[in-house]
Amino acid sequence: MFHIRIATLEDIPELKTLYKNVIMSVNTKDYTSEEATDWASCGNNEQRWTELITELYFIIVENESNTITGFSSISDSGYLHSMFVHKDFQNMGIATLLYQEITKYALTHNIRKITSEVSITARPFFEKQGFIVDEEQKRKANKLFLSNYRMSKLL
Repeated sequence: MFHIRIATLEDIPELKTLYKNVIMSVNTKDYTSEEATDWASCGNNEQRWTELITELYFIIVENESNTITGFSSISDSGYLHSMFVHKDFQNMGIATLLYQEITKYALTHNIRKITSEVSITARPFFEKQGFIVDEEQKRKANKLFLSNYRMSKLL
């Protein structure tokens, strides 16, 4: 039903839309409208998307209709940069599928610790995967500082 592939630069428009839609629908249960709008605006930077896709192990999950249902990325140092699941495909195992693939990549590249900065919304998922909260923090999105968690997991 779902398959994983490496992201390409041609995916950027769909990734930008997915990113913004998730923040503006799913994350608004934990962040104010103003915070979500500011955070979502970070997805407008086309050059940043290009850098992420070319510099990180950046994967996407697609369904049988080739709709991108989620994406994730990790650096060679073990920093999990992103994990987003399409607002219409929540709770279908996509985040777990992405996490399993990211973990497989980490282990085959001798990464023994994964770190990430995780939203309030995503914290329960990461805790379920065995991550621990290292620090609660305020991180600047575009203009505003939003609460999130620095988390890590030893592999």
